[in-house]
Amino acid sequence: MKKKIICTVINDLNYDQRMIRICTSLTQAGYDVLLIGRIKRKSVPLINRSFQQHRIQCFFYDGKLFYIEYNIRLFFYLLFHRFDIINAIDLDTILPCYYTSKIKRKKIVYDAHEYFTEMPEIVTRPRVQKIWKKIERLIVPKIKHAYTVCESLAELFEKEYHTKFEVIRNVPFKQKDNHFTVPNIYEKKLNTKIILYQGSLNDGRGLEEMIDAMQEIEGAEFWLAGEGELSQELREQVIKNKLEHKVKFLGYLQPEKLKQITLQVDIGLNLLQNKGLNYYYSLANKSFDYIQALVPSINMDFPEYQKIKQEFEVALLIPDLKKETLAKNINLLLQDHQLYTRLQENCKKAREIYTWENEEQKLLNIYKNITL
Repeated sequence: MKKKIICTVINDLNYDQRMIRICTSLTQAGYDVLLIGRIKRKSVPLINRSFQQHRIQCFFYDGKLFYIEYNIRLFFYLLFHRFDIINAIDLDTILPCYYTSKIKRKKIVYDAHEYFTEMPEIVTRPRVQKIWKKIERLIVPKIKHAYTVCESLAELFEKEYHTKFEVIRNVPFKQKDNHFTVPNIYEKKLNTKIILYQGSLNDGRGLEEMIDAMQEIEGAEFWLAGEGELSQELREQVIKNKLEHKVKFLGYLQPEKLKQITLQVDIGLNLLQNKGLNYYYSLANKSFDYIQALVPSINMDFPEYQKIKQEFEVALLIPDLKKETLAKNINLLLQDHQLYTRLQENCKKAREIYTWENEEQKLLNIYKNITL
């Protein structure tokens, strides 16, 4: 009988590229994989994957009551369903995973996508942060098998909890074809460059500043692929500043369509304010998506992006999110053909290294060692 692995997240599954890659790789390696998430108010039907999927329906959709309800429902689901290995993704699903693994005497793996207790929405709420920190200190040191998304977080976790963390970076599959047809709605105007931001439209991502910066950027459009807590506010900002002709909201895109869009753009954005260690030590998958698409990008001058630049100069690193800083660096990329070409050539080299095919082998070795 195949080893059964259950992975648990708190999103609605369709847009989680990291978990889609992980679960696909584990399935192809011969494991029986189930990915569990939740249904949101605006969730669309699940896309068929090579692995099993299940979404939990909750009465509450956000806030403290949602987290309590989701964890209780997840606990009982895991209690009455078979698994050999439970994979807790991030701190917000770790309690039911840990305790059901103990009750059933099964293996548990911790996959830390974030430095959860240092996320901006946690840092700004000291009482909430204290609760999550207690959970982290209670559970994480007791888990033998763990991995995270970058070296900085792995070193930090190991120092704090004396638990060995492997590094499985959030990188895409190697791009095999750069010639996709983009739906007409997303076609760019003749002689117009495209600046792309992909990800959640949330606070601390430099999106308000970037929209303001578009007033000083000519010959380009700014496309935002995603939605979030600032969706309506950002749209109102665009209208207020009369930038409808320069800023487009693409909404939520399935990973496959997002990849097609990324192949057509000229500059990628990966912007974050230094609002806690989670952002400071981040290594976002979008930075690697841009590399695979041969798209030079603008990244923050944070440790993990500094490491990439030391090996491959594929992006400009900026110290802050002031609109003047953004406009200056984007105009530089738009106007300096020699610089742009150099970054693009370095993307060609880097995309041979930063691939899921390489990370996949490390992932499979982790699970191979667990099942020995």
